[in-house]
Amino acid sequence: MPDFPSLPEHAVMSANNDWVDFRRDDETGIESVNAHFRGHAYDPHDHDELLVGVTQQGLQRFNCHRALHTSTPGRAILIEPGAVHDGHAPNDEGFTYTMLYLPQRWVAEMMQRRGLGDVSNIEGAFRHTLNDDALLASAIQQAWFSVHHSEGRLARDQSLDHLMTMLSRHLETKPSAQSGAAMQHMQLLRDYLHDFMAQDIGLDELSRLAGIDRFKLTRQFKQAFGQSPHAYLVRLRLRSARVLLAQGIEPVQVAAQVGFADQSHLGRWFQRAYRMTPASYQRQCTNVLYPTPATLR
Repeated sequence: MPDFPSLPEHAVMSANNDWVDFRRDDETGIESVNAHFRGHAYDPHDHDELLVGVTQQGLQRFNCHRALHTSTPGRAILIEPGAVHDGHAPNDEGFTYTMLYLPQRWVAEMMQRRGLGDVSNIEGAFRHTLNDDALLASAIQQAWFSVHHSEGRLARDQSLDHLMTMLSRHLETKPSAQSGAAMQHMQLLRDYLHDFMAQDIGLDELSRLAGIDRFKLTRQFKQAFGQSPHAYLVRLRLRSARVLLAQGIEPVQVAAQVGFADQSHLGRWFQRAYRMTPASYQRQCTNVLYPTPATLR
């Protein structure tokens, strides 16, 4: 039998011995995760943050940017906001990884201090999803440890500054793949989804708003944002739900506020995307400085 990583003290374990150890830093808003999965890890989903992590053990396989990636121990994983990805373990022993979720506003401020502009939004991209830069992987590990284990503000700040210096070498701004007019239409639809995400929105409604047929709309929306309007709406509702749950709002109220049919509907999607229940996520979000739902845009 293979040796499996030991369970961290505060980790949440599932019935099949998968576990997730999750923390949030109350000053920066950075979330840190240490997790172990066997078999299926999580369904396709995205984040509003920049994700930087390192595979610790096993083979970590996932789809991202229409490509299948396999990470091995020591490799750095770099995923920009809005990039849809999933995860699974191809081998019986599963995989273990550490990850930092870096808020876009925090990253934008850090990068602007270095004169690099705002490359934290969806128009920014990592040159490679998997990276073999050992110095970058070490910087991610050091920053993760200082945040996850509350090493103190000075250790946290210096390790995060070093991480951003190393990360800046792997970031670039990518041009839009669509014309200005087409992209404006898609941004209008995106804003509409944000403003009315709690409503039962239909494709014909979006088609009338954009002034194009529903098939062309879906194609252009996927080209602009990497997913269909429905998939984007589900991910938006999930990200908004995380913010509200972290503020202590009851899951049943959160479900209604973000547009899920009921608490069970929220729970099913939340578990598929994050491998923990809304209640488990909420229990681990204490003493935190939270963003407002408007910052998810």
